[in-house]
Amino acid sequence: DYPYPKSKQIPFQVSTEIAPTPWNSDTRLLRIGIQGYKVAREQLPASNLVFLIDVSGSMHSADKLPLLQKALTMLVGQLDARDSISMVVYAGASGVVLSPTPGNCKAEILNALQQLRAGGSTNGAAGIQLAYQLAQQNFIRNGVNRVILATDGDFNVGLASTEELIDLIQRKRKEGIALTTLGFGSGNYNDHLLEQLADEGNGNYAYIDRLNEAKKVLAEELSATLLTIAKDVKIQIEFNPALVSEYRLIGYENRMLNEEDFTNDKVDAGEIGAGHRVTALYEISLAGGKGQRLPPRRYQSEPTISDQAGAAFNNELAHLRIRYKLPGESVSKLIQSPVMDSGINARGGDSFNFAAAVAAFGQKLRGGTYLEDFSYNDIEELARLSRGQDAHGYRSEFMQLVSLAQTLDQSSNVAHNVAGE
Repeated sequence: DYPYPKSKQIPFQVSTEIAPTPWNSDTRLLRIGIQGYKVAREQLPASNLVFLIDVSGSMHSADKLPLLQKALTMLVGQLDARDSISMVVYAGASGVVLSPTPGNCKAEILNALQQLRAGGSTNGAAGIQLAYQLAQQNFIRNGVNRVILATDGDFNVGLASTEELIDLIQRKRKEGIALTTLGFGSGNYNDHLLEQLADEGNGNYAYIDRLNEAKKVLAEELSATLLTIAKDVKIQIEFNPALVSEYRLIGYENRMLNEEDFTNDKVDAGEIGAGHRVTALYEISLAGGKGQRLPPRRYQSEPTISDQAGAAFNNELAHLRIRYKLPGESVSKLIQSPVMDSGINARGGDSFNFAAAVAAFGQKLRGGTYLEDFSYNDIEELARLSRGQDAHGYRSEFMQLVSLAQTLDQSSNVAHNVAGE
């Protein structure tokens, strides 16, 4: 429920909240929410979409090609006569199974989709080249031009290396054709590669494991999936050392930039889709508090705040900067917003606490180094008490995941103890 910006010329609205950390009463949790400008479905520009579909033998199971067909059927249902749909398949060889077709010819599109059958080995790289050719031939100026890759796995035949594949995607990105990747199933599934390809293609990535997730990505959030409102988005936060002695960003390990790259417009960064939102959580130790983990510094970096300039920032916990480029522009714009220290001891609201529960769960699955004694039960209870409005059932589904993970963890410990005996 982050507030929306009023203009797509300034396409972000920033909101912040700070409260005690649920797993450590000696630290504070800072939530930074960034909400993108929302574009109604009927206001989306015309779309030139090329579905690139993996029909190799491994796609046979129900959670792969059959689910993929149902998912793309949902997307087709959102399109109209202004839009164009093409379809390329790849397995041992690649081929066009649907030439560019108007979006209102739904029977023809859905018939081509339902005729797909799984079989053969994987030649994803050749399929991508063919898909980009179709997208280029049918390019819509000032429209959405995008290849949508749907697969369950790796690219094991074709271009000699991942670097060559990425080079192709980068070149097409500069020509105005983005890449969205959708992952299905498990086994030889390569999550890292699909995310990397989408990043390089100025697109987005989603993993679809059930029809409910397909509905979320390809129907409810279609504008965010298709339309980019800002590119090369970079977020930087500077903490006031007079108030904050230590901080850590939770997650985003593969999204880090060097500090000097923030103002360098030649450095590529992430894209934000229409209506998309980003949440970042920082765990911070307040100066003079008990939450520090690092040994005392020999040379103090805290500035004095006795002078007039320092006093002006005395109530600022941090300073947030966002750099972004509007679509079609090459020079970045800057948004700046101070983060005040108000509410530092207040209890977080439902949205804040639910985000904290999700962050705790992610940390727990990776060993929970900073979670102290915060257990799966604690995570589930925090999520339950802060579930709030849950129109689509996503928060309830998260709580089921926590419960399942706890059961698996207990079973693993029992098996380990039995084996040890």
